[in-house]
Amino acid sequence: MVYNEKLADRIREALEDVKKVEEKEMFRGIVFMVNGKMCVNVSKDDLMCRIDPALHDELLERHGCRTMMMKGKVLKGYVLVSEEGTKSKKDFDFWIGQCLDFNKYAKASKKKKIRK
Repeated sequence: MVYNEKLADRIREALEDVKKVEEKEMFRGIVFMVNGKMCVNVSKDDLMCRIDPALHDELLERHGCRTMMMKGKVLKGYVLVSEEGTKSKKDFDFWIGQCLDFNKYAKASKKKKIRK
């Protein structure tokens, strides 16, 4: 999987004091799970943020931010932020903060049961 290792390292550093963080390779990148819930992802050079869906449209106005699409549909509550939108520490910290703030209220995905 090809993803920006420097960006992943920035996330690791930002989450170093957060409890219950795990990393998983998913979505053609690396996902950082917090409390068993997807929180933030690195895909190629983009930061994929899981945010409060109520703030989705407002946050799209920020520099470097665009909505996430899957199979031609908008995924409200998920945005991609380009390198330009995370270049400064202030902007990067803003996005990590948005992800962590929403993580408190986000629902965990249901785990699929394996049938035998």
